[in-house]
Amino acid sequence: MAALHGLVEFQLKNALELSDVLEQEKRAITSRQSKDIEQIANKKVTLIEQLQVTDDRIRRHPDVESLTSDPELSPLVEQIRTLISQCQQANEVNGQALQRAQLSYNKLNNLMKQSQGKLGMTYTAEGQTKNVTTLGTNIKA
Repeated sequence: MAALHGLVEFQLKNALELSDVLEQEKRAITSRQSKDIEQIANKKVTLIEQLQVTDDRIRRHPDVESLTSDPELSPLVEQIRTLISQCQQANEVNGQALQRAQLSYNKLNNLMKQSQGKLGMTYTAEGQTKNVTTLGTNIKA
């Protein structure tokens, strides 16, 4: 029974840590810190894998039925379930924010490319477009 209690406490610790990591991820996304986002995503994956392994160990434990009947364990299990549900929602929100940030970046990148192309574009005597990278900057006095 002590082993099961230890597993549940470990699961709670990991769920709390995942919740914290998701909050860090949200801040990194809103401040557009791409290096931090990648690092946090790796932490998140590790924690999720750890949660899954521990969940599997709890499921196979011989005293698994006591999770709902034991007055010490059942509140911890409920707290874990609530935390995991909140983590799933936070992860969904972060994913949507990341997609919006990526779309904004792509639009900005496309505008920059279009702008660069127009700045260096001129016309030949025949009316054809021509890209010139030194438009007006190669004047010899």
